[in-house]
Amino acid sequence: MTPNSSAPVLPIATEGQDPRYADVDVWPVVSVLEALVESQMSAIAAVRAATPELERAINAALPRLLAGGRLFYVGAGTSGRIGMQDGVELLPTFGWAPERLVLLLAGGNDALHQAAEGAEDREDVARTDILAHNPGPDDVVLGIAASGSTPYTCAAVAAARAAGSLSIGIACNQGSRLTDVAELGITVVTGPEVISGSTRLKAGTAQKAALNLISTTLMVRMGHAYRGQMVDMRVVNAKLRQRACRMVRNLSGSTEQQALGALEATRFNVKRAVMLCAGIPASQIEPLLVAHDGNLRAILGQAPVPGQR
Repeated sequence: MTPNSSAPVLPIATEGQDPRYADVDVWPVVSVLEALVESQMSAIAAVRAATPELERAINAALPRLLAGGRLFYVGAGTSGRIGMQDGVELLPTFGWAPERLVLLLAGGNDALHQAAEGAEDREDVARTDILAHNPGPDDVVLGIAASGSTPYTCAAVAAARAAGSLSIGIACNQGSRLTDVAELGITVVTGPEVISGSTRLKAGTAQKAALNLISTTLMVRMGHAYRGQMVDMRVVNAKLRQRACRMVRNLSGSTEQQALGALEATRFNVKRAVMLCAGIPASQIEPLLVAHDGNLRAILGQAPVPGQR
């Protein structure tokens, strides 16, 4: 889609008021809870309705990331914090390299703890922030804004697109500026909140779910998961050491002693430990990982489990 500044601006549904909740302040606690739960469920339904847009974005992003590109998350306020939450989890969960992750929040890190007044309106700062990272053709930029009109996010996404990066805009209102300036738009229509304008509620849930789906599917398709296991997980504490041992045992059929030995030999790298337990000589592990882009299924030569996609 080509950016079109003259496109009609539709009403911002996320700022609207749902008359069903006009007297919510005098409802019994259980009724308030039921209303909130219902709205949260509707947020997930809205994400499911956006599956075709999510699929298109993932298919466009995958070859760029496989080529070594970086993943950017850009947002302001609640949307920006949700983006940061999704992004930082990629490192421990999937072993994503920190130098391949860029997190931009309007107002900087101080905005994590308190509102940064006026930061979301600074388009000039947004352009400076993102261009400081030299976005290029292999990079993927995710811009998140419930309203779809946040100046900081829209400006950063537009600048990244102009620099040749794949730009993806995620908004909760139809016909938004963000989905217009981005190369690919994902609209998760959530409508008015139980508390009017409080988009940390179902709009926030929808954004979190959409980002979960995008990042997790990308990581799975890039070989960071094998048989539903986090084989590139970073083992940094006792709980994760136990989990790593269970994974190696389950994936290789080894004993606990064999799994622990392999993990110790590979500095608790699950993927390499599985390869050792599968009988692959240590000298061949790195060449095989390079040759198969780290895809453990391809390395072990195993077909998909019958009945699974």
